[in-house]
Formats: sequence, C-alpha cells, structure tokens
Amino acid sequence: MPRQLFVTTALPYANGHFHIGHIMEYIQADIWVRFQRMQGHTVHFVCADDAHGAPIMIAAEKAGKTPQAFVAEIAAGRKPYLDGFHIGFDNWHSTDGPENHELAQDIYRRLRKEGLIFTRQIEQFFDPVKGMFLPDRYIKGECPKCGAKDQYGDSCEVCGAVYGPTELKNPYSALSGATPVMKSSEHHFFQLSSSRCLDFLKDWTQDGKLQSEVANKVREWFAVDEAGHGGLGDWDISRDAPYFGIEIPDAPGKYFYVWLDAPVGYLASLKNWFDKGGAKAKYGEARSFDEFIADPAVEQYHFIGKDITYFHTLFWPAMLKFSGRKLPNNVFVHGFITVSGEKMSKSRGTGISPLRYLELGMNAEWLRYYIAAKLNARVEDIDFNPDDFVTRVNSDLIGKYVNIASRAAGFIAKRFDGRLSGDLGAEGDALVSALSDARESVAALYEQREYGKALREIMLLADRVNEYVDQHKPWELAKNPEHAAALHHACSTCIEAFRLLTVYLKPVLPALARQVEAFLRIEPLRFADAAQRLGAQAIGSYQHLMQRVDTKQLDALFEPPAPAAPEQASPGGEEIAPVITIDDFAKIDLRIAKIVDAEHVEGSDKLLRLTLDVGEGRTRNVFSGIKSAYKPEELVGKFTVMVANLAPRKMKFGLSEGMVLAASHADEKANPGLYVLEPWPGATPGMRVR
Repeated sequence: MPRQLFVTTALPYANGHFHIGHIMEYIQADIWVRFQRMQGHTVHFVCADDAHGAPIMIAAEKAGKTPQAFVAEIAAGRKPYLDGFHIGFDNWHSTDGPENHELAQDIYRRLRKEGLIFTRQIEQFFDPVKGMFLPDRYIKGECPKCGAKDQYGDSCEVCGAVYGPTELKNPYSALSGATPVMKSSEHHFFQLSSSRCLDFLKDWTQDGKLQSEVANKVREWFAVDEAGHGGLGDWDISRDAPYFGIEIPDAPGKYFYVWLDAPVGYLASLKNWFDKGGAKAKYGEARSFDEFIADPAVEQYHFIGKDITYFHTLFWPAMLKFSGRKLPNNVFVHGFITVSGEKMSKSRGTGISPLRYLELGMNAEWLRYYIAAKLNARVEDIDFNPDDFVTRVNSDLIGKYVNIASRAAGFIAKRFDGRLSGDLGAEGDALVSALSDARESVAALYEQREYGKALREIMLLADRVNEYVDQHKPWELAKNPEHAAALHHACSTCIEAFRLLTVYLKPVLPALARQVEAFLRIEPLRFADAAQRLGAQAIGSYQHLMQRVDTKQLDALFEPPAPAAPEQASPGGEEIAPVITIDDFAKIDLRIAKIVDAEHVEGSDKLLRLTLDVGEGRTRNVFSGIKSAYKPEELVGKFTVMVANLAPRKMKFGLSEGMVLAASHADEKANPGLYVLEPWPGATPGMRVR
C-alpha cells in the first residue's frame, strides 16, 4: 500500500548561511525522500529557519536591524544552495511564522492542562554590564564534569555533558566579559522528571525505533548513580525579556526557550504547506493539516545531527505525547563531516564552502554521489578526502556508469536508426535479468539508509555490464556487416542495462536521471520500472551526460580565502605611518583598563569623562572624544585599552590622565563610526598589551 510520510531535517539557525554539514544532512534526507517517491509513496518534505533566540536578537542589534529583517535576509539566501544541490523540499518556512506561534502556544496549554508545567523561582546569571539575564550559550566557563575551559552554559563540546549554566566553574559573560551575578526570576518548567514522562520515554526510546548507539546513549541519560546523581531533570522552558521568541500565554515578559518552539517548527512548516494549498496542488491531498497529522497511518521522520540528539529523543517526543499529538516513527541521527580527517577550518583551507563549490562550476551530483557513498545508517562521522573524491567520482560515475551509454548509443543512432532491438540475445537477456533482480536488495538498502552499501552494489552491477561490453566488443562487431544483429543485441543490452542502473542511481543523481529519461524518451523512472523492459523502441540522440572532475576546480575549492582587496590604496583612509623599531614601540605603555564610570561632560559636544581602573589601587580620570558613538551607560563595566604613560594633560574640564584607544576612518564624514577597543574575555585591569 502507498505510504504517507512526513519528513523533516533539523532547522538551520537563521544567523548564517548554510555550511557543508547542512548540505550533507539535506542530501541524506533528500535521497531517502526521492527513493520513497520512486516507490510510489507520498512524502511531504519540509523545513524552516530556526528564527528565535537571544543570539539572533543580539546579532540583529549589532547589525542595526530588527530580528525579523535580519532573519528575512538570511532566508533570502537559502534558495541557491537548495536548488544548486537538487534538494527538493516541498516547503520552507520560519519558526517566527504565525503557525508556529499558534502551535507552540497550543502545545504549551495542553502540557499545562496535563499538570506537567510548573513555575518556581530560580537563581540565574545576570550580566550587570548588558543589563540582561544571560542565555545559556552566552555564559562560558569550565565544564563541571571534565574541567574543559571555555565551554557553553548548557553542554560541553569536549565530553558531551549536559548541565545548567550555574554549574559552570569560573563563569563569565560571552557578551561583555563581565563576571555574571546571580539574580532571582520566576521560570516555567516542563516536568520531564515525572514518572509519566520517564515511563513513556524509557519505552519509546528503547523499543527499537532509534539506532542502537542512540538508544544506548539515551539509556545513559536515564541512569542514576548510587549518590542519586544523574537522571532526567525538569526542563526550563522559559526565558525573560528582552528575548526574540514566542510569548508564553498568561505570563507577561516571559518567552518560550527556543528549543521548545524550534521543533514545533516542523509541524508549523507542514501546516503552512497545507494551508496555502501546496499539498493539494502537488499531491492531491484533500485533507486539512489537522486531519492529515491525526491520521495514524501517517509516518513522521526526522533527520538530525548527533549534537541535537538530546532534544529530539527526549524533549520533543515528550512534548508531542503529552500534548496529544503524533509521535515520530523514527529520529535518524547522523555524524559530522570532516575534511581529510580534520575539522573544518576556512583559514587553513580545510573547509568546504557549498556556494563556492557551485560557483566554481563543480557538478553538484559529484558531491551528492560522494557523500552518499560514505553514508550509512549508523551515527558515524564521514570524511571528505579530495584525492578519494576525484578517484571515486571519475572511476564510478564516469568510468563505470556513464561510459556504458557512451560506448553503445552512437552505434544505435548510426547503424539502427536510433531504435533498440527487442531481442537482446541469450547473454544480454541474462545480464539484464540479473540487474532487474537486484531491485529488491537495492531498495532495501535505500530504505535502511545504507547508501554506501547500495552504491557499492550498484557499481558491482555496473562492473558486470562493463565485463559484458569488453567481451562483446561492439567496436569490433561494427567492423563486419555480418555481425550487425550481434552488434544490435550488444548495444541494446548496454542501453537497457544503463536504464536499470539509472533507476537505482536516481535518488542520488536526480538531475542526471532527468537527462537519461529525455535521452531514452521515457516517463520519469520509478523503482517498479526495473521489472520492465524497454523493448524495440526509438531513443534520442546521445549527449555526454557528465564530465570528469577537474582537479583545478578542486584545488580552487580548498584555497584559503584571499584577503579582501582594500577599497583604496590607503587602509582606513590614510597611509601607514613610517616604520619604527621595537624599541620605539616599547616606549608606549598600553594597559588593560576597566571603565568604572562614564558621564557626559557639561559644555562639550564631543567628550565623555571616563573613570578608569588600571590596576593601580586608584582610578584615573580620562576625557575621551567618543560621545558621538557611545552613551555613558553603554561603557560602564566594559574593558578597554589605554595609553598609561601618556603625560597628563590639563584641559578646561579637568586633568586627563591617559588616552583610551579607539579606531575610526580618516574620512569621518564619508565613513562614520568610532570603535573603542575591547580585549577578549579574561583580561584584567593592569595587564600590559605587548
């Protein structure tokens, strides 16, 4: 029976463009979706931008835009990536859409009605400089489990531990560098630790739905040691204003933590797709979103990276279960992608820019094939090796697959008026039957997401076809008119075999498959077509289907980005000063200073009076011409750099005991902007800048 599937990928955070990890996940899901559709199933494949949270609010503020405008600008750049890599989402939406506001609030109300929401006062880190409660990701410090430094306030990237920000050792604000202070605030919690949730999650995560290694990891999260430590804690689902997100009903000034409303974005994108008529127009779906998602026969699947397993295997199913909604049939978790065994690094030339890949004219299906050949159903990292990429693409796709058609199509066109033979001969018939019989095993591997195994099996079939070609040597048969029938059989066998291989490769190579369908003058290929024969039909003229990888393009892909060319010969609008010696530089004593206080200077349009702590046991008074760029309250508590050994200067407003460093363009009218220097977190008053 045809299946009804709802498939998603993890929502990309709307603070930057796609990276290769996004593209890898989308390719993995897209292959599975295309395979399901080739099986005759209906698949609604949707995604959305994860638009909420403090990081976007802060990034938008820095860019001088509203969060909505900031997110819209990022979303506008998605299409070239998706189209370029043939990723066929039905719908792309935003978690800031009205559907997500409605659904997230409805789910919350249902959880509250179930008695799983409670409030309590919590002690929370507050940035005294920024004047706001700090989101988990803006508090850094030492991991309470393994001691790793500079870890975020919600999880450790070194040991994988999940914890609360107040558990960090030696915390500091990633926004201002200030040591956060504790303040009390009422927060809303989802009672994940309740026996109802625990019993449900233990059953749901351990009943065979999840990959074994994922189920094992989840089991660790349930474990409680002899001292009573561990186990699932209640989930803090609220954040205080200012926050860009969805308001919590009946709780003024409170917003949903982004991880509550983000996965609801899967449902919101599907609802948006149904409500605007997309599902009906494309698939003839007459039901409403509510009717569709309530149907027990509908299957729901999520493709995600291993770094967000906790949210998708615990919080998300619990939210769905106790709000009375459909549960995922499975959550497919994958690993990361590295380059030659290293983490991505643009500066070292070990990163892959997806857009750069396309701009260089590199075939998107080279990458789709290579990634698919590395993927399996386990949670394993995959590695992009440039030499292996060239070898595998040129050997498999060109040498084994495409060349089958190129070696036979010309003879069909020139000798047989472009018409295949209905008789393949005994050997040809046996070969084609063997390829046809492989459809169930290949289909099973696609279904199980064992793409690497599927492609290896397909290439073994291609090897058998090439062995047939080498044995029958069409180029030799063409030399003797008496061998015309044998030539017709051999070349028709090659074309028929090429069609069958294309059926099996179509989920991975959709664009090339469309070219093959046009060449063979056939309807779009489905997996069921592997059980059929072309017969004595006319085909079109053959055009070369795919070029070999040009290593020059690959070299260019991994070139470290060139520094941006200056807009003019003089950087910053003025020439570099004459060369000095290290002894000259050493005469200037630059020190870290903390701005203890800042205030307007009466009678001055340019100056602010700064009170600076330079670690001397006293404060200094410095007048600085930065009034046009900063409000006094923005500076208090900040750290900066000052010239500490500059001779004091008596001004009409008082004595100035140093100089604060700031950057600006020489032409301030054409290039306005003044930027006080700030050291990285960890610097303390009195440290010398060397």
